Amino acid sequence: MAQNAVFVAIEAEGPHWTVKADTLTAGSGRRVSDAVNDAIRAAILRLVDSHEVDFGAYTGPVYFMMHGVRDEERARELAAALHAALYDDLEPLNRAVPPGP
Repeated sequence: MAQNAVFVAIEAEGPHWTVKADTLTAGSGRRVSDAVNDAIRAAILRLVDSHEVDFGAYTGPVYFMMHGVRDEERARELAAALHAALYDDLEPLNRAVPPGP
């Protein structure tokens, strides 16, 4: 919060991992655009549909959370992609979770 940055973290939950992001820590002036939020929401829903993350993920626009990620490496990849997307760079998210046809 002191840095006015988006909070992104991973957390171990037994054998699985959780990815979390909170834009409130970036201050009141930080807003996720509708286009970026739609892209993040679609990516998270693709992960839910493919059973890569658990049903019930938070899909924004302020708070994002994905439970049930299979391993730390994938959790880190998704966290980095989510962080980049929240700063308007969707390319890492598109590589981590390719859009459907």
